[in-house]
Amino acid sequence: MSLYHGARPPEPAETTGSIPALRRRRSVLRGVVVVALLLLLTNMLLVEAYLRFEIGPYTAPGEDQSAETVPTAVHRGGPVIDLSGDKPLTYRIPPRTIVLTFDDGPDPRWTPRILDVLRRHGAHATFFVLGTQVVRNPALSRRIVDEGHDIGVHTFTHPRVTALPAWLRRLEHAASQGAIAYHTGRSTTLYRPPYSSMPGALGDSDMPVLRETARQGYVTVLNTLDSQDWQRPGADTIVRLSTPGSGAGAVVLMHDAGGDRSQTVAALDRLIPSLRQRGYRFLTVSEALAGRVPAATAPAGFTAVSRGWALVWMIRIADLTLRVLWVLLMAAGALVLGRTVLLVAVAVHHARRRRGPPPSRGPTVAEPVSIIVPAFNEAATIGPAVRSLAMSAHPGVEVVVVDDNSTDGTADVVRSLGLGNVRVVRQPSGGKATALNTGVAFARHDLIVMVDADTMVEPDAIHRLVQPFADPRVGGVSGNVKVGNRRSLLGTWQHIEYVVGFNLDRRLYDTFGCIPTIPGALGAFRRQALVDAGGLRLDTLAEDTDLTIAVQRAGWRVVFVDDARAWTEAPTGMRQLWRQRYRWSFGTMQALWKHRAAVTDRGPSGRFGRRTLLLVVPFTVLLPLLAPLFDIMAVYGLFFLDSTATAVGWLSMLVVQAVTAAVAFRLDHESLRPLWTLPVQQVFYRQLMYLVLLHSALTAVAGRRLQWQKMRRTGEVRILPG
Repeated sequence: MSLYHGARPPEPAETTGSIPALRRRRSVLRGVVVVALLLLLTNMLLVEAYLRFEIGPYTAPGEDQSAETVPTAVHRGGPVIDLSGDKPLTYRIPPRTIVLTFDDGPDPRWTPRILDVLRRHGAHATFFVLGTQVVRNPALSRRIVDEGHDIGVHTFTHPRVTALPAWLRRLEHAASQGAIAYHTGRSTTLYRPPYSSMPGALGDSDMPVLRETARQGYVTVLNTLDSQDWQRPGADTIVRLSTPGSGAGAVVLMHDAGGDRSQTVAALDRLIPSLRQRGYRFLTVSEALAGRVPAATAPAGFTAVSRGWALVWMIRIADLTLRVLWVLLMAAGALVLGRTVLLVAVAVHHARRRRGPPPSRGPTVAEPVSIIVPAFNEAATIGPAVRSLAMSAHPGVEVVVVDDNSTDGTADVVRSLGLGNVRVVRQPSGGKATALNTGVAFARHDLIVMVDADTMVEPDAIHRLVQPFADPRVGGVSGNVKVGNRRSLLGTWQHIEYVVGFNLDRRLYDTFGCIPTIPGALGAFRRQALVDAGGLRLDTLAEDTDLTIAVQRAGWRVVFVDDARAWTEAPTGMRQLWRQRYRWSFGTMQALWKHRAAVTDRGPSGRFGRRTLLLVVPFTVLLPLLAPLFDIMAVYGLFFLDSTATAVGWLSMLVVQAVTAAVAFRLDHESLRPLWTLPVQQVFYRQLMYLVLLHSALTAVAGRRLQWQKMRRTGEVRILPG
C-alpha cells in the first residue's frame, strides 16, 4: 500500500566497521569542538572579568606597617627612585619646577579636557596610564605622546601590587607596556605603583616590588604633593594642596580618570597661570631630570609591539564576546517576556471560553477508530497500555499493535490479553515510523489514532480526541500527554516540563494555528490527511514533528484537545533522559530545516510556514538555545559585576517562570504542589537540557539517522486523578 515504506535495509558499510568508525571520529570531533568552544568562552569571560577589576579607595598602602628595610636614602629622599644599582638613588625636582602627574587614565571624557588645558597654557605633564584604558582609548594614548607629555606604567588593572604573586605583577607591567608600545610606538621607563604616596609612606612590603620593577628597567615616580582630587574637595582646595611652599619643586599627584574630574580640570586651569606668575615651570619627569634619569620614552622594539598586538586583539575579542552575550541575553529576555505575554493572553482566552457555553464543533463524532500502537520490546508496558485502549468508551475501536521484531515476547503478551478488538501485526525491524506506516496500512477505519506502547489513556480520551474531526478542515488532533511516573524528583521535574514546556506551548500554538508536533504518545489523524502528507518519513529523528508539519502544509488544520489525556512513562535515568531529549531536540531541528521552504510557499503551506517562523522557531529553538545565558551571566555577574543587580535580575526571571508555570498547572487542572521544586529544577535539571540542546545544535547540520532507540521500561505508569 502507498503508506507502507517497508523495513529499512541494513547499510552494507556497517558490516565492514567503516561507518561506526567514522561516526566515532565525528563524535570525538564534535566533543573536541564543544570543549574548545566552552574553553574559549570561559577564557574570554575571565579576561573580561580581569579587565573589569575596579579601582579601590585611594589610600596609601604604607599605613600602620613597619619600614625597617626601607633605606634611609629612599625614605627621606626625592620622589623619583632608581633601585637598579647596588645603592639606591633618589632625585628631587629642581626648585620652581612642577611635575604634574595624572593617574588611572586615559579617560575618554576627562583626559581630553585636561590635555586641552595643558595645551592652552603650554604646560607638559606625565600620565601614568592603565593598560586597560590604553587598549580602550588608543587615540588618547597617542595624543599624550604626540603633544610632548611623558607616559608611564600604572599597571594594567590597578591592583594592589604588593598583594599579587610575582608572576602576576610581571604580567601587569608587561601587559601595560605592551599596550603602550602597540598604540603609541613608544616604550616607557617610568612606573608608579597603584595606591602609592610619598617616599616617607613606603613600607617593608613595598621595597621588594620596587626592586623588582627596577630590574625590569623602570624608574619609580612617587609624589611630594597630593591634590586629593579623588575626594572632590573643591577646586580651591585642590589648588591649595597642589601649591609648593618657598619655591620648592614638586611632583603633584592628580587623576584624569576614576570618577568625576571636573574639579581637577577647573583647579588645573587656575593652578598653572597662578604658579607661572610666581616663576614656576611645568615639565615632565624626563624634562625636569634630564641627564639624571634615563629617557622616559624610546621607540618600542618588535617584541613589545608584538606582545601589545596580541594583547590588544585578545581584549577586543573578549570585549566583543561580552557585548554579544549581552545582546543575546537581551534577545532571550525579550523572547521570555513575549512568550509570557502571549501565554497569559491565551490563558485568559481559555478561562473565558471555559466559563462560557461549551464550544460547538458540530455533531458528535461516533465514527469507528483504528488505534495504531508501534512496539519494540515493550513487554513490561504493552499489556496495561493496550487494555486501556481496547476498553475505550468510544464506540467501534480497533487496536492494531505493530510488533517491530521484538525479542522479549511483546506480541505474546498482547495475544494473551484475549481482547477481541486487538490485532497484532509483526514486521521485520524497520523502526517506529515504518511500524506506524504498517499500522496505517492494516487499519480498517479512516480515523486513525497513534499511541505509544508505554502510554495509558483515560477511558474517554479517545472519544474526546476525535471530536474535532466534526470540522472537515481538521486533519490532525493532539492529545494532552502527562507523566505517569512522577514519584521521583526526576519524574517531578519532567512532569513540570510536560505541563509548562509542552502542553502550555500547544495551547499557544493552537490559538495561532501552527502546532508543530502531535505527540507520538497520543495523536489522531484523518487517513486522507496522512495520504496528503505522504505518510511518516524516515529522514528525521522526530517523525511526529515531521508528519505534523507535513499535514498542515498540505492544507489541513491541527488542533489541541486538553481534556483528551494520556499518561506516559518518562525516563527514570539521566542517560535515558539524555538520549530521549537529544532525539527530540535534534529531530525537531531536522524537521524544521526540512520544511524551511514553507516560509516562502504560497497558500496553506506558506501561511503555516510564516506562522512557524514567527512563533515556533523563536520559542522552540532559539529561546531554549539562548536560555543558558541567564545562568551563565548570573554566575558571572555575581562574581564580577554588580552582585545585587544580578541576583535581582535572575530572581525576576525565576518569578516570571513561576507565574507561567502556575498558569500552566491551573489550565491543566494540576496541583501546584510540585512547583516547590521549580527553583531546584532551574539550577540542575535545566543545565542538563542546555547540554542536550548544545549537543543537538552542533550535530544538526551533520546529523545521522538513528535506529529506534529503546528505553528501559519499568511499567510504573498509572492514571492519576485529574
